[in-house]
Amino acid sequence: MRKVICLITALLLMVITVISLATEKEIVIPATIDTLSFDIPNNEAMQFVSQIKVGWNLGNTFDAHRDDNVGDEMTIEKYWCGIYTTPEMIQALKDAGFNAVRIPVSWHNHVSGEDFTISTQWLNRVQEVVDYAIDRDMFVILNAHHDTHVDYFYPDSEHFEQSCRYITSIWQQIAERFKDYDNKLIFESINEPRLVGTGVEWNFNAANDLCKDAADCLNRHNQSFVNTVRATGGNNADRFLMVPGYSASPNGCTTDLFTLPTDTVENRMIVSVHAYTPYNFALQMPGIKNFDAEAQTQFSEICSFMNLLHSRYVSKGIPVIIGEFGALSKDNLQSRVDFTAYYVANAAARGIPCFWWDNHCFSGSGERFGLLNRAECTFPYPEIVEALMMHSGITLSAE
Repeated sequence: MRKVICLITALLLMVITVISLATEKEIVIPATIDTLSFDIPNNEAMQFVSQIKVGWNLGNTFDAHRDDNVGDEMTIEKYWCGIYTTPEMIQALKDAGFNAVRIPVSWHNHVSGEDFTISTQWLNRVQEVVDYAIDRDMFVILNAHHDTHVDYFYPDSEHFEQSCRYITSIWQQIAERFKDYDNKLIFESINEPRLVGTGVEWNFNAANDLCKDAADCLNRHNQSFVNTVRATGGNNADRFLMVPGYSASPNGCTTDLFTLPTDTVENRMIVSVHAYTPYNFALQMPGIKNFDAEAQTQFSEICSFMNLLHSRYVSKGIPVIIGEFGALSKDNLQSRVDFTAYYVANAAARGIPCFWWDNHCFSGSGERFGLLNRAECTFPYPEIVEALMMHSGITLSAE
């Protein structure tokens, strides 16, 4: 009788397994994405940026910070992501096809004195991780991340003088440390500069007086950033530099209130943009789970802002990089794969490389943008990675 029961149980398990496999949908990576054709100038700046195929953000790592600012400052690196960065992680990215890494860094928890002197051991550690990527012949974007705070950098007239001192001091020290690195290292002035805590924090309105003031202050701060980096000499004399508009949003840099800094060298300025679009799919919780490239609203949202960026900048030979994008997990892998393919294909068609935001979050109720399992150096969603690799890559127009 026991053998009969065991046999029946085994058969039931086999049936359940077969049913499960039959009902489990295979994730399909779109083989082709129909995009319009756009002219992409073949000048020196666009040639440089076209070398960046796919980028990845070392998120929730050096950008982490603590309001209490107590304890060993070096543990902040794993405070949000739970793990220290290793060469093996960067090698895993390289092996997967990524050729660029954005390293967000919050500096304000690591400065002292009225001149905002950066901690030597913090700067040493940041340089060590920059070298992980540079040694693997990858592009690196290094920035100032969660430093928008009334005690450090805040883009309004009331805090202008202090903010100018902060951004000038920080970038003088960073630029001096890295001035011998070649052009594969890119500096980005400030991450998502905005009026934190106000009603326009994430909603730029060119008619709003607060936004007008913030845009003017940001233009001047971006100019200070460029002047400071250039003054350090070495390879910083002609390094590629990235500058954002208000909150790094498309609206913030396509308004007439935003102006690019003047420079001592031509074709070295890159516009920095972040776009989690469409918001209700890519970033909002609960939002919506399904992405349909044929849906008029989703199609319009992505192509509209990319068209603006191409028209205002790329078509004139001024590069744009989407330094952050992605779609958080809502247990909707097929839709995330479809979105990724559609997004990067349309960006590439307009001459714009993209960097996936990876905060190393795979579970829980937070923003689950995790792509690389840093402990195991594996990709839990290889289909997203394949979609990134398959549909990225800029083709310049013939001269």
